[in-house]
Amino acid sequence: MTGATTSGELRSHNLARLLRAAHDEAGRATRSELTRGLGLARGTAAVLVAELTEARLAEERPAPQRARGRPTAILGPHPGGPLTLAVDLREDAWTIATAEIGGALTVREERPHPGNPPETVLSGLATAIGRHLTDLGPRVVGVGVALPGPVRDGRVVDIPHLSWRDVPAAEILRAGAAPVTLGNDATLAGLAEARRGALRGVAVGLHFHVDFDLGGTLLVDGSPLHGARGTTGEFGHMPLGGSDLPCDCGAVGCWSLQVGANALLRAMGVPVEPARGRDDALRILAGAAAGDARHGAALDEVARAFGAGTAALVNALDPQRVTLSGLGVRLREQAADAFATAYEAGLMAFRRDDPPPVLPAALGGDATLVGAAELAFDAFLTPEGLTAWQAAR
Repeated sequence: MTGATTSGELRSHNLARLLRAAHDEAGRATRSELTRGLGLARGTAAVLVAELTEARLAEERPAPQRARGRPTAILGPHPGGPLTLAVDLREDAWTIATAEIGGALTVREERPHPGNPPETVLSGLATAIGRHLTDLGPRVVGVGVALPGPVRDGRVVDIPHLSWRDVPAAEILRAGAAPVTLGNDATLAGLAEARRGALRGVAVGLHFHVDFDLGGTLLVDGSPLHGARGTTGEFGHMPLGGSDLPCDCGAVGCWSLQVGANALLRAMGVPVEPARGRDDALRILAGAAAGDARHGAALDEVARAFGAGTAALVNALDPQRVTLSGLGVRLREQAADAFATAYEAGLMAFRRDDPPPVLPAALGGDATLVGAAELAFDAFLTPEGLTAWQAAR
């Protein structure tokens, strides 16, 4: 059921469906493929494509010839069409990119920040967002922001080792006419993999995003589970590694104390400072790759904790596939034996014959930005969003 009661409402509904489908197919689907997939009549599809083109929402371009026959066209982004701003705010830096219909990203700016106080960090980011909005004008239909902590009602609930608690991020980042939507970085990285990466088409997928510490999300039919209060996925704050260390979050024995950039520093006996140490962690990985024994031992220690905790969550959640983004990819690949041994040992016996594969994110380092862009496009690709775009032109 569409909920449409008039011919105009039905047209708006189908217009949004068609543009959504073109976006989801990354601008690679032909008009005929989209028409069949959406169950539209050919004449209806032709009218809708003409309306999308006239409104500068999308346009057709010649498709690569796959076989003999009539040439066909692909429905993709319009050169003057809608954009979203995607922001990846990490604990020591941020990146701002644009995304067009179909999801293609263009990075516009990357800059370090001091980590604290949160108001200073977010105000500086808000100024940068404002600059890009001014440059890009009304083409920007929304801003999606990925944050390294749980988010609820537009507020950052907690980033433990930065001591960010109950920060009104949406209020500080308000961007004029462009709506700002916030999400957790690990959740958005998982969403991106479900939409455009290694979890596409997977009924139950588990994603881990590792940076200074670890977060994740469980995706069912391509959608992250958000929990009763919107803050699920804090896998890093579960006691999965057998540690008795106190965590800045207030719990004891958190898995993230043993997995991530900070965990590599701890394994080497290097002091951990808030939002500092990324370069040191990368040097440890480089040293391990070069054969340094101490660096290799530290990496193996972290990889074993990562593999054991992954097995525990596989036992509990029963995913078909596990994907990794951020530093998690290097932890697993550079210490493959340590990770695999701990992963297999932690699995229940009946799972070992056919364990869920653990794969790197197909989107690489862009996963979080792609997820932030998708968050903003989700708010726009609706009948209401397209009607507002058309009315403004």
